[in-house]
Amino acid sequence: MEIKTGALLSTINYPADLKQYSEQDLEQICQELRQYIIDVVSVNGGHFGASLGVVELTVALHYALNTPYDKLVWDVGHQAYGHKILTGRRDQFHTNRIINGISGFPKISESEYDTFGVGHSSTSISAALGMAVASHYKGEKDRQHVAVIGDGAMTAGLAFEGLNHAGIENSNLLVILNDNCMSIDPNVGALKEYLTSITTSKSYNRFRDDVSNVLAKLSELGPNAHKYVKKIEKSIKGTLLRQSNLFEALNFRYFGPVDGHDVKRLAAVIKDLSAIPGPKLLHCVTVKGKGFALAEKDQTKWHAPGLFDKITGEIKKSVSDKPQAPKYQDVFGHTMVELAETNKKIVGITPAMPSGSSLNIMMKAMPDRAFDVGIAEQHAVTFSAGLATQGLVPFCNIYSSFMQRAYDQVIHDVAIQNLNVVFCLDRAGLAGADGATHHGAYDLAYMRCIPNMVVASPMNEEELRNLMFTAQQENMGPFTIRYPRGNGMMPDWKRPFKALEVGKGRKICDGEDVAILSIGHVGNFAVEACQELGTVGIHPAHYDLRFVKPLDAALLHDVFTRYTNIITIEDGCLQGGMGSAILEFMADHKYTANVVRLGIPDEFIEHGEQPELWTLCNYDKNAIVTAVKKIAVSRTTKTMAS
Repeated sequence: MEIKTGALLSTINYPADLKQYSEQDLEQICQELRQYIIDVVSVNGGHFGASLGVVELTVALHYALNTPYDKLVWDVGHQAYGHKILTGRRDQFHTNRIINGISGFPKISESEYDTFGVGHSSTSISAALGMAVASHYKGEKDRQHVAVIGDGAMTAGLAFEGLNHAGIENSNLLVILNDNCMSIDPNVGALKEYLTSITTSKSYNRFRDDVSNVLAKLSELGPNAHKYVKKIEKSIKGTLLRQSNLFEALNFRYFGPVDGHDVKRLAAVIKDLSAIPGPKLLHCVTVKGKGFALAEKDQTKWHAPGLFDKITGEIKKSVSDKPQAPKYQDVFGHTMVELAETNKKIVGITPAMPSGSSLNIMMKAMPDRAFDVGIAEQHAVTFSAGLATQGLVPFCNIYSSFMQRAYDQVIHDVAIQNLNVVFCLDRAGLAGADGATHHGAYDLAYMRCIPNMVVASPMNEEELRNLMFTAQQENMGPFTIRYPRGNGMMPDWKRPFKALEVGKGRKICDGEDVAILSIGHVGNFAVEACQELGTVGIHPAHYDLRFVKPLDAALLHDVFTRYTNIITIEDGCLQGGMGSAILEFMADHKYTANVVRLGIPDEFIEHGEQPELWTLCNYDKNAIVTAVKKIAVSRTTKTMAS
């Protein structure tokens, strides 16, 4: 489908082209840019509402700044689609998030305009400050450094660490706070309430411009006037808001709030702020999904809606005439409610992903027992640890790649103290179109090396329920359950709970010549491979380990006693993962075998659909079939049942 570009936008390939237009043309350019994003995302998919909300800000920034010499750092990439279109990638934008296409996030290797690679939130202030300090060191006093961060991302500790440091550096740094009260789900916490008090204070907003004019005149009174002006300015802000200004307390000059959809005003303000030295913060109020009515109304649903009809707003979903297996995340969400109804100690925690993790099911059913703590993974883990010290059983649901941000807390605050915190790691393995920043490639490796930690992965929905049931039993200690993005295998998944023996795997089928060891959902690939191999007289054995820590020693002794050819399969990194654990077991017990490991290789895997990436990384069904055929013998015997 050919997507037409607006008359003005079609002439803009880079920011230099944008600057040829007058300020009066900026509104039309914004309209055309917004429509282009709607047109492309509706037929190709991707993140939606966030980029619509910053169209005017994006145009104003590239109009007022001298990018790429001036450094523009976007926090995450959900809001950077307009930026990509204006910086040489308009004609490639239809490949966004598609395998071998452009990334859905800013990426240094993709464009000189992408100053910093971002996929996880709250990094922009620290990164931009580093750039600003480097420019100061090199004597580049005319270079601007701008971090655009959402109010949701501002809830993370890293953002405050960056603000705290920036306040003592005489650096040319402008932080633009994109305040829309949303990240993916509605924002929570005291910061949200604070920003709301600023944006809704009639007194402050009514007098803000008048105060600015008065202070400007006072500054002409003499050499010491600047010191008094700043004191008066802070006093007035504090009085009108009935509290001190948080950002000015951190030594930032605070400006705003300003209308984030007034492109001409934004461009003028950004130009003016470029002339003011030191750290500054511009509070910019926007609407996520701006310009598409349904996205403005339901911002969570339209964060990344998939394909949709841009006229009717109907989100296109495939419909099957057969019962479908649920998403693993929904099995988690419903199971949490079931478990919590019978165990009053259970509570749920998520760092700003209630809908993404499906903890919103529990938040609706039991609002006093489920907590969204904001984009704050470190806090989520230590908060969970605190709950556990008081006898509660916290289920802390964090995406696998986001858990990397809280690794010290997992070790120091949970594992060393042997607390019963259950870590449910969603999006484990290759997560799809979000790419390298979001793949949960490393959790098997980084969790299994921690003392006291149990590490498990279900092969299907029933096993996920049973692992969750097992993890909340008495005296379980730290317990990790990892499961992938997407759907499981069992339409009939809601079965009675059964406690599983920790560290106990299971034999799926007996066989000859080759033993396949799998963990997690990829075990289903092995089942399919065994069925196909059986049609040509090859019958490998297949074992589902369930646990990578502790390993099922009895099962592995049996495997190494019977088989000299072993294939391991995991949806995780080969370095340090389940296959490595099997090699360690073999070495420790002085077995000798030919072990072939299938999994994610030692490289960062880019974006694409999950099946495409499983094939790329050589551990899908066909890869298993090929690996077995290389070492197995074809026989006419039937597959042996377990």
